[in-house]
Amino acid sequence: MRTLSKKQQDFDGSAAIASSSPNGLGRTFSALRHRNFRLFWSGQLISLTGTWMQSTGEAWLVLQLTHNAFLLGLVGALQFLPVLLLTLFGGVLADRLPKRKVLLCTQTFALLQAATLSILVATGKIQLWHILVLACLLGLTTSIDNPTRQAFVIEMAGREDLPNAIALNSSLFNMARIVGPGIAGLLIAWLGIAPLYLLNALSFIPVLIGLMMIDMTKLYALPKAVTQGGPNIFQSLGEGLSYVKRTPAVWLTIGVVGIVSLFGINFNVMLPLFATDVLHSGPTGFGFISSTFGIGSLLSALWLAWRNRNPNITQLVIPAIIFAILEGFFALSKLYVLSLVLIAGVGFAQVAFSARANTTLQMVTPDYLRGRIMSVYMMVFAGSTPIGNLLMGELSRQAGAPTAMLVGAVVSLIAASVALILRAPAEKSIAQSTYIS
Repeated sequence: MRTLSKKQQDFDGSAAIASSSPNGLGRTFSALRHRNFRLFWSGQLISLTGTWMQSTGEAWLVLQLTHNAFLLGLVGALQFLPVLLLTLFGGVLADRLPKRKVLLCTQTFALLQAATLSILVATGKIQLWHILVLACLLGLTTSIDNPTRQAFVIEMAGREDLPNAIALNSSLFNMARIVGPGIAGLLIAWLGIAPLYLLNALSFIPVLIGLMMIDMTKLYALPKAVTQGGPNIFQSLGEGLSYVKRTPAVWLTIGVVGIVSLFGINFNVMLPLFATDVLHSGPTGFGFISSTFGIGSLLSALWLAWRNRNPNITQLVIPAIIFAILEGFFALSKLYVLSLVLIAGVGFAQVAFSARANTTLQMVTPDYLRGRIMSVYMMVFAGSTPIGNLLMGELSRQAGAPTAMLVGAVVSLIAASVALILRAPAEKSIAQSTYIS
């Protein structure tokens, strides 16, 4: 084992913290021993539940106003399109500006967006164009918030607990995805749609309080104030893209994430068709399919948090291969119970793949480039949603949902298999990286 420099020792945290790493089941939540990360994570626990509640209510609202499935898809596309187009510039901002201040601004803007929707719905003045404009503005906020949030994790939790912190964030997201829509459905039946937006607006308050309480003196891995790319924003962007191009571990990870996200992970648009036309299980069956997928994803995130290991390319690609195989079997299944088991496995493998990809990129990337590299990751991972949804939706219309999902699974399997074959230079670049202890 090589001797670490002083900078690397600071980056990894103090010896006292390292020696106090929890063992057994306690290591599942080891990143929460860092007060800054604990504050941030706790706030997100409430906020993400509110976000999923609003998302569910928004879909219901658009259908009530228009009874048009295309417009429902348009709202989703407008919300994700800015992520595809502008996230790279959001990554530049994440590397140039204090991340806590950026997140305070983005979370405040998201609060105002939810509050505006709540007022418009409560007063009965809501119109479709309001929803479309606010969805686009939320996407703009997300394009800045996402890379900043991703790059901020290592500063709050340190390198040692980074894999655990990313897995805990993933568990948070998937837990909210299970709980939020359920609460939303009950509230819509009891009080209507307006309270969902109000509760979502209020859910941002714990996040803002947590961000304001973060101790800036206890952050890890503070990046350089000025990047090597100079003051020009396009030079800074080019610097990040150049790093992706010349670092095998980064471009291979981003490449396989992009292809699998575009063709494989956008299967959610087809699940209602499977529930109704293939498995003949109706709305209740669709609810169980969605919940089972979420439970599999949550279990995977908790498993990764318990392992808390720095992944290599093989550990990243194998779950992608398993994901594609299970998705292919799900596409072919005509048995409802078997489909539930398979979709749970799909959720488990998807989170194992995406969380390890996130961790790999953050472990390899130097501090001053992390925001830009994570913006590339978010662009191919989340930004592919509108394109993937349209692609898979049209393929489902032309050839049927099973064929469309099977095509996506096969393309994902090919991409992951090629990545496994070509992994040697990427593994070597990870081993040689001076940013890995």
